[in-house]
Amino acid sequence: MLPTTPQKPSGEALGNARAQPDPDQPTGVLRFLLRFSTFVAFRYPQYRLLWYGQICTGQVFWMDQVTRGWLMYEMTNSALQLGYVTAIRIVPLLLLSPVAGVMADRYGRKLQLAVSESLNAGLYAVMAGLILSGQVAVWHVYAVAIASAMVQVFQAPAQQSMTSESVAPRELTNAIGLNSIAFNSSRTIGPAVAGVLIALTGTGVTYAVQAGLLVLATIWTLLLNEVRRSAQRDQKGATVSLFASAVEGWRFVFHNETVRAGMIVMLLAALLAQPFTTLLPIFAKDVLQAGSSGQGFLLTGMGAGALLSAVTIASLGDRLPKGILMVGGAMAYGMLLVAFAGSQWFPVSVLLMVLVGIANVCCNALVQTVVQGHSPAEIRGRVMGVFQYRDVFNTMGSLLMGALAALWGAQWALGAVGTVCTLLAVAIYFAIPHVRTIR
Repeated sequence: MLPTTPQKPSGEALGNARAQPDPDQPTGVLRFLLRFSTFVAFRYPQYRLLWYGQICTGQVFWMDQVTRGWLMYEMTNSALQLGYVTAIRIVPLLLLSPVAGVMADRYGRKLQLAVSESLNAGLYAVMAGLILSGQVAVWHVYAVAIASAMVQVFQAPAQQSMTSESVAPRELTNAIGLNSIAFNSSRTIGPAVAGVLIALTGTGVTYAVQAGLLVLATIWTLLLNEVRRSAQRDQKGATVSLFASAVEGWRFVFHNETVRAGMIVMLLAALLAQPFTTLLPIFAKDVLQAGSSGQGFLLTGMGAGALLSAVTIASLGDRLPKGILMVGGAMAYGMLLVAFAGSQWFPVSVLLMVLVGIANVCCNALVQTVVQGHSPAEIRGRVMGVFQYRDVFNTMGSLLMGALAALWGAQWALGAVGTVCTLLAVAIYFAIPHVRTIR
């Protein structure tokens, strides 16, 4: 039976000779950065390698959002096809996340991460070759989109679980804050880089650059030390099936009070708050009269707030009251969406988006810290596989937002969803007293 009480395993319990600071005196830029508490996790060479890889995979993820959409619309001139090629990626996530978590726990997270990164590099290289040779067809875009989504399902649990193994437990909050900095920096830079490359060279070269970034990520992953684990066995010594192992992950999530509270907050934010960006084009064009450039400024404001929040979390680390902040972030998220729905003045809307970015990171980085920090090392991959369902709820929330906006209009729809999000966050705060004690 797996443990169900909150715990923070020591570095030895994590099986990690990996989580050791660099014994040598750092030099250059690293020495300068380590003067600040924000970058304390960079003392661990294994974490630095993992972080470099995350920068590359993050850039590729956001570049692909632009490149794939542009290519599909360029080939079909169909908004419907554009929606399909985006939505189809949710199918592997829904079906394969439990399997991905089990395999990360059972067969090695380094191997799983390296294989997924290298396979994705191959897929993007094939796409680049098809485009540059003039042989690309619509079905190629769909095939690569779904194959890439399948690969990325296996990438995320392995990558996230390895964060906990690459630093000491006391530095986990700082490390996940730095991961959030990497992700949100990539969200700001990646689309811009893809846009410039497409304008100058076309989508073929852009896919080739993405393949190159994934090769770099694979190299850094291969330099990591592996923490080996044996296959899970029952009391009679028989190997436990993939299905039974996946069930153990879900059972742990449901029975561990701390992890369960974090997952509930994640579900709330993913379903009722984060999908609001689906409606941003309507607000930019029809409500604020700001056009496409205005939408860009709104997203930039959100990115700036997210970076500010990520830096704060990385700097303060374990001193933060995580439970109160993650629930408070969900409350604030809902209230800010209500305010944004009612705003008619563009500068106020940009300011609100900065605050939304701050709340967004509270509902992501802190929840992930709580979930990872209170999950035993031997089951952490499966727990992060469950956590990956956040993207499924995001898609469901986007569909809900679109349907409500069609019925009531964007402002009323966003105001209603924001109100429900706020009320449910308040309900969580009072109905689950334990959440207020999570550190």
